Amino acid sequence: MNILNKISARYRRLDAAERGLLALAVFPVALSVFRFVYTGSRFFLFLNWNLLLALLPFLLTRQLLRRIDWIEHKWIFRTVFLLWLLFLPNAFYIVTDLLHLRQRSGLPLWYDLVLILAFAWTGLLLGVLSLWQMERVLLARWGMRRSWLFVFPVLALCSFGVYIGRYLRYNSWDVLSDPFDLMRDLFDLFRHPIANRFDWSMIICFFGFLLLVYESLRRARVSQK
Repeated sequence: MNILNKISARYRRLDAAERGLLALAVFPVALSVFRFVYTGSRFFLFLNWNLLLALLPFLLTRQLLRRIDWIEHKWIFRTVFLLWLLFLPNAFYIVTDLLHLRQRSGLPLWYDLVLILAFAWTGLLLGVLSLWQMERVLLARWGMRRSWLFVFPVLALCSFGVYIGRYLRYNSWDVLSDPFDLMRDLFDLFRHPIANRFDWSMIICFFGFLLLVYESLRRARVSQK
């Protein structure tokens, strides 16, 4: 009962948006668990790990907004900001898991489509909400009001991050554990832009997609106020 009481107390401390996100996150997780139980295949269970990674930047910015002392402390803020920037691309990366969609035995194709889209949409919302929260943090710290000066480069870096994860097959922690191989591959990307034109096309198109998602959600948010 103590555990249930603690869970209930934590749930009551969530605001309406956070409760909605929790409900949204439970849906794809439930779909993946049902798929595993019904088919015995573990294939799409990795999406739960991807969703957990997508949740990390949101939790970091949520904690920043609740700890003013972290914002005011220079080194704590810089550390949290770099960790946030390192993990933020994971929130948008799940969209590329649509590449795994194909007919598999056990369940119809539409089920896997809904499953992946549910994970991807939850990741997109977590990423955009975390970005909004970081904008609020920067407003509190420096009075920054021209948010696009911040949003554009961050989403551009996220597009690079998604490309690095999907096609170069690096993870967020490889920036620290394997930086030289990562730098070599990125140097090759910049050194031969024509030869890597399809790679650059993916980065640019995904950047445009993220801008459209961000702006659409921002306008929907403003219209409700």
